[in-house]
Amino acid sequence: MKTTDLIRSAVANTFRSKTRTILTILAIFVGAFTLTLTNGLGTGINDYIANTVSGVGAADSMTVTKADGNDGTAPAAPSANGAPREYNPDAVSSGIPGSTVTALTPHDIETIGGIQGVVAVQPVRTINPDYVQASGGTRYVAGVASLIPGQTTVLGAGAAPDSTASTPQVAIPSAYVDPLGFGSASDAIGSTLTFGITDADRAKHTIEATIVGVTKDALASPTGASLLINSVLSDALFDAQSTGLSAEQADRYASASARFDSSATSDDIQAIKDRLAKAGFTGRTVADQLGTITSVIDAIVLVLNAFAIIALLAAAFGIVNTLYMSVQERTREIGLMKAMGMGSARVFSLFSLEATFIGFLGSALGAGIAMLVGAAISGALSNGLFSNLPGLTLITFDPVSIVGTILLVMAIAFVSGTLPAVRAATADPVTSLRYE
Repeated sequence: MKTTDLIRSAVANTFRSKTRTILTILAIFVGAFTLTLTNGLGTGINDYIANTVSGVGAADSMTVTKADGNDGTAPAAPSANGAPREYNPDAVSSGIPGSTVTALTPHDIETIGGIQGVVAVQPVRTINPDYVQASGGTRYVAGVASLIPGQTTVLGAGAAPDSTASTPQVAIPSAYVDPLGFGSASDAIGSTLTFGITDADRAKHTIEATIVGVTKDALASPTGASLLINSVLSDALFDAQSTGLSAEQADRYASASARFDSSATSDDIQAIKDRLAKAGFTGRTVADQLGTITSVIDAIVLVLNAFAIIALLAAAFGIVNTLYMSVQERTREIGLMKAMGMGSARVFSLFSLEATFIGFLGSALGAGIAMLVGAAISGALSNGLFSNLPGLTLITFDPVSIVGTILLVMAIAFVSGTLPAVRAATADPVTSLRYE
């Protein structure tokens, strides 16, 4: 019997007992459906994180702080039992309520810049305006932040503030559009926004900036709900805020952004972190900051995949039962095939192909339905619950992953069909022909 005839015969024999085969296929379908859907969920979320990672920071930079806290590496926070901590005159707010870090000085910035592997360093300044106001309207409290080189933000209108511009520029979050009195995001572009800020002598200052963009919310937004400002506006606000302070008091930074060669390997980056640690600093890359998030997502997907594998293993027993019953029912047929010269290898291949074909039908059906259901769910959530996370496709299907899932299920089906196939291949033709 030719290989094509063998395949044709295996496909035809699969549906000799339609009810039994369909039930087995449905069992495989459940496992393949779950496995495809959970893989798509993990792919979608991780892709979104990867696509918005530049919002957290550039891939070739790390956030550097001065070693502080109980372990010497983390920001110091209030003790768990409520006991007071010793006052540190060099501590500044880390941006997390109740948490502080030892301030970086210009000398520290110079030290970081001189560490091997660091190609550039930029201090991150803390600026606290009193309010923002548009066209003499209501005043609103707002925080400000600047993009470090390599960072991006998701825009709803306009453009991000230009760091090379000679005039103050700002991009406001979409949530500020209506309160500030603008009819739409596009209406805000080109308008003037006034910042009020108080200096060390309690004198009031106002600084005007042009609104050049409106930012959208995103999972990895670099500024969160803060206003995004360019370097000219940052300098103006910082100078106004620092009026009345000595240079030593003004030049205190919670952190700095240190850039390294974009071609640096993991070992190179770790070496830079080690050198920073020896100098009394702590460096954290984007991967470090997002590592926990991706690890949790991968763990959840792994647990869900485990349930899918359990379903597939249960389906494997169904395949074994289906083929054992098939071998039992076709005993005389097997004896006749062997008596006519079909070798044991061919008989084994025939039943193995039947098992593999059942696996293919169940996995292909499960993967196909999972893609349709996943696309529908993802579309509904993107337009509803997750509409404030632009660019998020919750469930994304990778063609390679789909093919891999189908091949995995077919492999499980093949292995499951091995025992029945061996039994058929080793059957004695004379005994089989006498079987009633």
